[in-house]
Amino acid sequence: MRHLNPGMSRSHPKIRRKSADFLSLKVGSFDDWNLINFISFVHVSVMLQLCSSGGHVSISNPTLTVADIPELSKLEHDKGTMVVVDNTFSPMVLSPARLSADVVVHSMSKFISGGADVIAGAVCGPESLLNSMMDLHQGSLMLLGPTMNAKVAFELSERITHLGLRMKEHCLRAMEYATRMKKMGLRVVYPGLEDHRQHHLLKSMANKGYGFGGLLCVDMESEEKANRLMHHLQNSSQFGLIAVSLGYYETLMSCSGSSTSSELNSEEKALAGISPGLVRMSIGYTGTLEQKWSQFERAISRIEVDSTLFNKN
Repeated sequence: MRHLNPGMSRSHPKIRRKSADFLSLKVGSFDDWNLINFISFVHVSVMLQLCSSGGHVSISNPTLTVADIPELSKLEHDKGTMVVVDNTFSPMVLSPARLSADVVVHSMSKFISGGADVIAGAVCGPESLLNSMMDLHQGSLMLLGPTMNAKVAFELSERITHLGLRMKEHCLRAMEYATRMKKMGLRVVYPGLEDHRQHHLLKSMANKGYGFGGLLCVDMESEEKANRLMHHLQNSSQFGLIAVSLGYYETLMSCSGSSTSSELNSEEKALAGISPGLVRMSIGYTGTLEQKWSQFERAISRIEVDSTLFNKN
């Protein structure tokens, strides 16, 4: 599981140590697009293979690597494992259950909420599994108590009805901006671009009409350049906001290496494909597309003029 969420990255060494003694679990790292690598990793004694954003998440954070869910599901099912996919980055874009996943989990605080104002999650799976989780005596939901706030549950039920419309706009703008940024000479990572390593894979799995996701990355090479870009995008042109969340109606951006993945050392970041200047953008949909693009261009022009905003040590 090479492209891990920051929280999972911190937990990974602890899982390895604790599981080695009494759980008979094999914990390791692999590229989620490398099926040969994965085949060598899968162990017959593993009864649950968690597909989080470094294992086989639909689209990983922050490198936007795409997992081959059908093939990975087949390999895991052949070993008798349950396939759990985190689809937080691509609701509507991908339907993992239709691609042979057994369980799908979401952070509903992101795209599904759309307002960056709630904390919630969802587990979608077979009725038997969910019933066992809710068992009065031994169920994990009863023991751990993750009961959603009633007001939050109601608000989410209202917002889900227009999730499809919102996702289409997130994805449409991400595709358009990625294409234009690339033409400007910027180093862009976006699964919708044909030069993305898993472009054709995602295209073959995606639900038609929803594009390739609402996130893109711009590699500015250095943290100083990344900070300069974000400063002007937020403060000079109001293109977006510097924040680590995603799925908001405003564009949110962060330098992953110095924020959500800051606990990784340089070697771990390099292994995960996170460069010092990688800027992750969650593309919003406020204003018109052309209005927001003109704001982006204005910020770029300010960067070219103002080369002394951040002093190098």
